[in-house]
Parts: sequence; structure tokens; C-alpha cells
Amino acid sequence: MRYLGLDLGSRTLGIALSDQTGLIASNYGVIRHKEEYSRLVNEVTLLVDKLKVEAIVLGFPKNMNNSIGPKGELSIKFKKKLEKKLSIPIYLQDERLSTKSATDMLILGNVSRKSRKKVVDGVAATIILQSYLDKERRTNEKK
Repeated sequence: MRYLGLDLGSRTLGIALSDQTGLIASNYGVIRHKEEYSRLVNEVTLLVDKLKVEAIVLGFPKNMNNSIGPKGELSIKFKKKLEKKLSIPIYLQDERLSTKSATDMLILGNVSRKSRKKVVDGVAATIILQSYLDKERRTNEKK
């Protein structure tokens, strides 16, 4: 099963893609936007068709106290827009600290600040998707 991972930001949408077996997530890229969520839904729909994606994992930013803030509400609204357009499952995945982890990984890799800005959201989407895939694998192993 192929998954698409999404990290919705205020100006960018980080994208990750799993392999055909749904085990490994890879950075696919970033779409820049100006809060044009309808355009983003159309672009995601095109990707789903082109890449033969069977499910989407959307980052769900929660506050550290587990409450849902404005960015979490935005993810829920974006999920609903995607569900109206697509007929595949869309899962929310807790993404607390994913961007920080992505930034830390890029710093450890000696990626320049300028280059980090261009790829950090794609790396964050990869972390979100890989977290979901790992969780699913552990759940299935217990069965």
C-alpha cells in the first residue's frame, strides 16, 4: 500500500511518499502556497492519481498539553476538504516536534541554513509518515 505524507504549514506543504510496501517513507518535496487551500487540495489530488496513492497521512499539530490549537484546527479542516475530493482514507498523525526533529537532522548533516529552509517541511512530512508506518507495523505485528 502506498501512502502520501503531508505536513501542512502556513506557507508550505511538505510531502513524503512511502514505497509500494508501505514500510519506508521518503521526502517527495514541498509545495509553496499562500493559504490557497483549494489549490493545494487540487495539487494533492493530482499527486494521488499520478503516484497511485492509496491513503494519506496528514500531520496533526497538537499542543504539548494534548489540546488542539489553531494549527490543529486547520489540519482538521484541510482533512475534510481532502475527504470531499478523494475516496481514500486520510489519517491524522500527531506531529509534535516533527519540524524540530527535521531541523536537527539537517543541522547534523551540515546542511546550510538557506538549504534547510527549502527542504525542512519535506523532511518533516517524511518523519510524520515514517512515524505512522512504524506505528502501523507494530500494531500489525501484535495481531
